Amino acid sequence: MTPLRLSDYRVLIVPGLHNSGADHWQTRWQQRYPTFERVEQEHWDRPELPRWAERLEQVLRTSSRPTLIVAHSFGCLTTMHAAGLGKLKLAGALLVAPADPKKFGVEKTLGIARLTCPALVIGSTNDPWMTSSRAAGWADIWGCEFVNAGALGHINAESGLENWPFGLSQLTRLIHTVKTVVRPTYSRK
Repeated sequence: MTPLRLSDYRVLIVPGLHNSGADHWQTRWQQRYPTFERVEQEHWDRPELPRWAERLEQVLRTSSRPTLIVAHSFGCLTTMHAAGLGKLKLAGALLVAPADPKKFGVEKTLGIARLTCPALVIGSTNDPWMTSSRAAGWADIWGCEFVNAGALGHINAESGLENWPFGLSQLTRLIHTVKTVVRPTYSRK
């Protein structure tokens, strides 16, 4: 597969609870690709789905460029909540190790959410926040393709992934899918 060609896209990093620290692959990607933007939450230790989704929507409104979301854990739930409200206009989404909506009492809310863009859910066979089979089930509900990444825990800093080449290859694959499926016309800002 050809290398990432990101100049056509705005890439938003959407971390989960407690943000993504220095050793997390999201932070490493942002360092490697300085144009990536992080959606900052006011309170990283409070998983307030409506507030987090509103913040994501605020950041999205600051540009009309086609946007790719790269979400992790509760950031995936945030993305899907905003999608369920019909407020997201995305080119594509990479949802990595989503937290289980049941653990946050938001199954009903997220059970009606769907993405209308190409999207991948990447899960792990030994993720303590959501089993692989539940992640695959949620991917189906959300209209996403499911990718099993193997035994990587919660696919976070503790997983020791560094720059996580497999994840980058999935982002590249997503971009190729976006280019073949979606031909949006956006003005550049």
